[in-house]
Amino acid sequence: LALLVLATAATYLWRGLGTAIAAKIDPESDLFQWVACVAYALLAGLISRIIVFPVGILEGTHTIDRVGATLFGFLLFFVTKRNIAVGTLSAAAALMLVVWMRAQGML
Repeated sequence: LALLVLATAATYLWRGLGTAIAAKIDPESDLFQWVACVAYALLAGLISRIIVFPVGILEGTHTIDRVGATLFGFLLFFVTKRNIAVGTLSAAAALMLVVWMRAQGML
């Protein structure tokens, strides 16, 4: 019980401090813009790594299928006015469809 109370207190302490500090952060500041750029760069790097050097079950898919599904997802992302859900789900669906079609001998 003591560990639960201690863990809860520590969690809410940091959340409270974050809330207090967040009001003072200028989202247009140079530091905040730099942090956003680094976050986007890391995300782009992870996506590129998954496409070019897949691990696990993705190793069994063709590179052209992964690239094509990603491009399809990006296209729908921009067509739907930057809707992340549509872009992500359409890319996943496209990859699943192409992999299924290859397994059936349709491609």
